[in-house]
Amino acid sequence: MTGFTHLDGAGQARMVDVTEKTPTVRSATAEALVECAPRAVAALREDSVPKGDVLAVARVAGIAAAKRTPELLPLAHVIGVHGVVVEAEIGDDGVHLRATVRTADRTGVEMEALTAVSVAALNVVDMVKGLDKAVSITGIRLLSKTGGKSGDWHRDQS
Repeated sequence: MTGFTHLDGAGQARMVDVTEKTPTVRSATAEALVECAPRAVAALREDSVPKGDVLAVARVAGIAAAKRTPELLPLAHVIGVHGVVVEAEIGDDGVHLRATVRTADRTGVEMEALTAVSVAALNVVDMVKGLDKAVSITGIRLLSKTGGKSGDWHRDQS
């Protein structure tokens, strides 16, 4: 089988060997939305969620998750995660999350950014589910990546 970097000649899963690649500066940004009922949004805005500071916990959880990506994704490389910023903002529809991950390594950080927003979103759900049983996570997606052999990529926002 050719063309699939994570498969060997016999079609078996493998981790791509990046030993010979030169480390370069790379970054990736991802986003997610935790949709909440108006009651939960009001509690978030009033900082009255019974479990505590939802946005602070989500930010810390996202940072921790980015650093643990290879433990969750078997074919992801262990890389130096040199910077993680997780932003959380309350909107009328819920909590908007954005994570940017940076490294100077041999492979990109797209999966780390996606993992960061995913776990941050799960923490928001965990903390508001008592106020809104129908809380949901939507729109997990990569927004951009920079660096590496394939160069820069930015999602068309139109």
